[in-house]
Amino acid sequence: MSAAESRTFDVVKEVILSAHEGNTTAEKMDFYNSWSSHYEQDVAVIDYRAPCLAASAVAAHFCGDRQAAVVLDVACGTGMVAKLMKEDGFEHFVGVDGSQAMLQRAKESGLYQDLKLVLLGEDPLSVQSGDFDVVLIVGALSVGQVRVEVIRELCQAAKQGGLICMTTRGNHDNAGYKLALEGEIKRMEEEGLWRGVEVLEVKEWERAVSEMEEGYIPGCVYLFKKL
Repeated sequence: MSAAESRTFDVVKEVILSAHEGNTTAEKMDFYNSWSSHYEQDVAVIDYRAPCLAASAVAAHFCGDRQAAVVLDVACGTGMVAKLMKEDGFEHFVGVDGSQAMLQRAKESGLYQDLKLVLLGEDPLSVQSGDFDVVLIVGALSVGQVRVEVIRELCQAAKQGGLICMTTRGNHDNAGYKLALEGEIKRMEEEGLWRGVEVLEVKEWERAVSEMEEGYIPGCVYLFKKL
């Protein structure tokens, strides 16, 4: 039996739904700390495609020297995105996450040159502005997680001409958040902070875990270039 098969979909669904029970930041971080040991096998069970889709979008549009590029992986978790980008030729990664246990897993991956404990939206990113060729946030932009205004910090961290890649879910529970996120993205575009490179709407993003939904839920990848 593979690691992904060792926990059933029903068990994983229960775990993911329990994430919404915590209201305070401390409760949410406690959840992610406790989930870190099963995180990768659990997201495999729900066929979570966001990391692969985000890494592929960056690889398709990045025109610089991948070996020299410095990547900021925001809400890096255990390092799934960095692992995929490493396969695409990127080598230098800085990771940021609010969960100490997730950061420990990321450290054990050996992929990151630096890792920082940061509570997004509450603490500053603690990285040098304009330092990064690529900035990604995969998974954290959703209702009850991170405020949409955080994307301004992502843009600030990128170099001029750098790529910023963001993802969010498109299901019913996240519809209001997605609308607010796209409103902030548009405002930043109108302010001349970045321009759109690609917006990819995906019908089968991950398996639905809500009792109100079945099959797969949709999601979206947003790729922008800093001006």
